[in-house]
Amino acid sequence: MASGSDRNPIIIGGLPSQVPDFDPEETKEWLDSLDAAVDERGRERARYLMLRLIERAREKRVAVPEMRSTDYVNTIATKDEPFFPGDEEIERKVLNATRWNAAVMVSRAQRPGIGVGGHIATFASSASLYDVGFNHFFRGKDQGDGGDQIFFQGHASPGIYARAFLLDRLSEAQLDAFRQEKSKAPNGLSSYPHPRLMPDFWEFPTVSMGLGPLGAIYQARMNRYMEARGIADTSKSHVWAYLGDGEMDEPESLGQLSIAAREGLDNLTFVVNCNLQRLDGPVRGNGKIIQELESQFRGAGWNVIKLVWDRSWDPLLAQDRTGILVNKLNTTPDGQFQTYATETGAYIREHFFGDDPRLRDMVKDMTDQQILHLGRGGHDHRKVYAAYAAAKAHKGQPTVILAQTVKGWTLGPNFEGRNATHQMKKLTVEDLKRFRDRLHIPITDKQLDEGYPPYYHPGRDSEEIQYMHDRRQSLGGYVPTRVVRAKPLPQPADKTYAAAKKGSGSQSIATTMAFVRILKDLMRDKEIGKRFVLIAPDEYRTFGMDAFFPSAKIYNPLGQQYEAVDRELLLAYKESPTGQMLHDGISEAGCTASLIAAGSAYATHGEPLIPVYVFYSMFGFQRTGDQFWQMADQLSRGFVLGATAGRTTLTGEGLQHADGHSQLLASTNPGCVAYDPAYGFEIAHIMQDGLRRMYGEANEDVFYYLTVYNEPIQHPAEPENVDVEGILKGIHRFSTGEKGEIPAQIMASGVAVPWALEAQKILADEWNVKADVWSATSWNELRRDAVEVERHNLLHPEEEQRVPYVTKKLEGAQGPFVAVSDWMRSVPDQIARWVPGAYQSLGADGFGFADTRGAARRFFHIDAQSIVLAVLTELAKEGKVDRSALKKAVDRYELLDVAAADPGAAGGDA
Repeated sequence: MASGSDRNPIIIGGLPSQVPDFDPEETKEWLDSLDAAVDERGRERARYLMLRLIERAREKRVAVPEMRSTDYVNTIATKDEPFFPGDEEIERKVLNATRWNAAVMVSRAQRPGIGVGGHIATFASSASLYDVGFNHFFRGKDQGDGGDQIFFQGHASPGIYARAFLLDRLSEAQLDAFRQEKSKAPNGLSSYPHPRLMPDFWEFPTVSMGLGPLGAIYQARMNRYMEARGIADTSKSHVWAYLGDGEMDEPESLGQLSIAAREGLDNLTFVVNCNLQRLDGPVRGNGKIIQELESQFRGAGWNVIKLVWDRSWDPLLAQDRTGILVNKLNTTPDGQFQTYATETGAYIREHFFGDDPRLRDMVKDMTDQQILHLGRGGHDHRKVYAAYAAAKAHKGQPTVILAQTVKGWTLGPNFEGRNATHQMKKLTVEDLKRFRDRLHIPITDKQLDEGYPPYYHPGRDSEEIQYMHDRRQSLGGYVPTRVVRAKPLPQPADKTYAAAKKGSGSQSIATTMAFVRILKDLMRDKEIGKRFVLIAPDEYRTFGMDAFFPSAKIYNPLGQQYEAVDRELLLAYKESPTGQMLHDGISEAGCTASLIAAGSAYATHGEPLIPVYVFYSMFGFQRTGDQFWQMADQLSRGFVLGATAGRTTLTGEGLQHADGHSQLLASTNPGCVAYDPAYGFEIAHIMQDGLRRMYGEANEDVFYYLTVYNEPIQHPAEPENVDVEGILKGIHRFSTGEKGEIPAQIMASGVAVPWALEAQKILADEWNVKADVWSATSWNELRRDAVEVERHNLLHPEEEQRVPYVTKKLEGAQGPFVAVSDWMRSVPDQIARWVPGAYQSLGADGFGFADTRGAARRFFHIDAQSIVLAVLTELAKEGKVDRSALKKAVDRYELLDVAAADPGAAGGDA
């Protein structure tokens, strides 16, 4: 075991080949002893001695290489198993009732006219793994803290509902409303763990496979972070993640194991349900998934506990002095073990034990029925308890428990271990009768023959139900339960935003820097400053946030154990055990997981955190969009900054970095409030509104997404009669045309507003057009409002018809309307149908490329001169200008020549 600084060794171990042998005679004695052991007692005895030596070396803290994998047997020896404190007979009855109700619930959901499906087999395999946790380990929230955080495997949700039913947390009507959330409201139960849909029950969404393990790692880390910073006492909280062996193929499942080991997260336990099956077949038919996962987790620095066989194997393994049985277990592939799960005892005797006389001799006194019931460790309460107790006791490392089970266990021969069992959702009457008999459920044949299978409840006063309640009370309350105890945060005074509202004067700064300046002032606030959690994937300097290094510091539980190369600089890199900044390295997935954990701390631990996640815009919604969906489902809050946004603003980086579509992707997330601001004063109002909505009295379950740019521009001071409502709802008139006679409207967002202002001037000076410029701070919010208005009008035709905000706002403005942004046209096109007049959009459709900003904008025809042409084109359609003006404009501005464009400002990473 490792603790303190020893948990993060620079050198794990290995043969020091460069060190000379100072005592060859002693070395020869050791080698001769090994040779003698092999010659006299055999290789198995020599191997045993070597393993014991390695074990003793570790006890003495001698660095020796880790073994990649161990024998295919339980890690915890029978002699080392602790006393089991529960009443196994009562727990068996509880589990049988839970198993029955879970399967019946899914089966009833397949009744004619409903047919909404569900999954039976996953919970059937993992039921004991959960039951031991519920009865002996999972801490609830009744003691005023966050309790344990449990990431339930999504496909096992029927079993979690079934247990809640026995505890009177859910009713029979609710079980019958499984997957019928609207048609059976308010009784509907979500298919999987969805806090957004059941906010008092589920805490963590897990069914986009791979995100559960990733989220659990960063939840455990966030617990440590909150404690280190004195925000919450999370010392008693343990994170449990229940995962499938097939799920571990997802890159997200294994991609961040190293951070859990590096930071010694011994408050984290993965329980991998190794039922050896994917959704359609074996996980590793020709291999051994438990051995494979053991190697991966050991290599990453985790403590590994294998829970392979139940207690019925103990006598056989105890008499295996030659190692023949262990060798057979080691060499039998998973696909064959799945076949054994579906075959008879006689088949197993012949095909597993039958090819070696020593193996046959081991089972000669066993009946075929006894051989058939040689079971798997994940179904044995005592073995599971021993594994959990060892995981909780282990210090300095996270633990993974690899528990072997049978998919569809107890459901009968048509389900157990079958390749198709994941898709099987209904039990026949004969299946139900066999299932009932195996579980000893007191339900008659008549009840099963005459209608839908009934649920079973042994009675509120029964011994087993009272046992369940007693266990949960002793562990601090019922789980899963989501509780929101956090109170609204005091809001920063208006003066906090004053600097941003004054503009940048003669200085040119990017909107990224404008945001950073606001953030700096917010972090100075005595009430909420400490609650900000800064997150970036190795790009703080790119975003101009290195100014935070000396004061906020970078979180590292080990501190900074080296002299920083830039230590003499004012903005030196500084790590601290109490640091405020999370620097997760080049991992957008890891950073987004940190964002989710921090953004839901108001519920998980009753202490609000305000995460601010800043990233290269292209690598946000495109790369980790699934996690942003998870974030919305988990009701997480916070600020997400897509920096270096736009298709043409970071063009030196080329195609892979050129984001012209994340605003469109953000529009697909109902929990995301997305803005594309142009100036610092707009950002100030948006940030202020976000803090109010998410952390003030409004207490809304949303998160804010702002796209900001790296192109330096001059930021004007906030107008005297600034239209705050318009900024927040999505559009405000920024500049009224003063010259010209022919009216037009230009709508622009973000970095495109300065182009629109330039176009406004050209139109007035050269074409007699008087154009107003509107800053469209959120195309997405305008569309969202309009869609909701149309929905209301559709369903309430007898009422006065509502008008979308964008329509009301533009009412009276004389068109045509030209919209422009550094996004693909689909972004501004979202509002086209509600604009009261002729509408044309310009956008950067297509792949980005490396060139100057000016050349890129001329190529996509979104620069000021192209805006001029678009306005003239729309005016020509209306007969307000002569069509000959269009060719003149093309020639005058050389719009067909990319090289003729002004290259524009260079540089400006932030």
